[in-house]
Amino acid sequence: MQALIRPIQPADDLSLAKVIHDALAEFDAGGDGFAGQDAEMQALSSAYDRPRHAYFVAHCNQQVLGGAGIAPLTGGAFATAELRKMYLARPARGCGLGRQLLTTTIAAAWDHGFQRIYLETLTQMDAARALYERAGFLRLDAPLGDTGHHGCNCWYLLERLR
Repeated sequence: MQALIRPIQPADDLSLAKVIHDALAEFDAGGDGFAGQDAEMQALSSAYDRPRHAYFVAHCNQQVLGGAGIAPLTGGAFATAELRKMYLARPARGCGLGRQLLTTTIAAAWDHGFQRIYLETLTQMDAARALYERAGFLRLDAPLGDTGHHGCNCWYLLERLR
């Protein structure tokens, strides 16, 4: 699959919301306490069109396959970013696209001056957790910040190497 990664555009909002909601439903994570209930889901492109925010979309033949973003961690230290809403449509998984999205968002976080990247996920998202661990994220014992995602049960942190 020859996919491209680019910054989110308003035309991506509906397709990307469907990818995210479908992935959350697949892992029984569609209710309260999960990313799909966030207010920014109504217009992701607007939510990430602010300082120290970035969101990237993976697409192929003008079809949105997934995305990932970074933003300051709500309730966290100034130098800590949160990796947000990294989801891929099922057919786009397992071909290296997740690694490309993650690499792109990590680079954006460092470019925005963040020193740490925090993320939340679920134990049953085995492939995602393996991807994060291969990228150098270390598992935490408890959540950071105040994301509102109390349904998540795995937390990770990546520290920028000096």
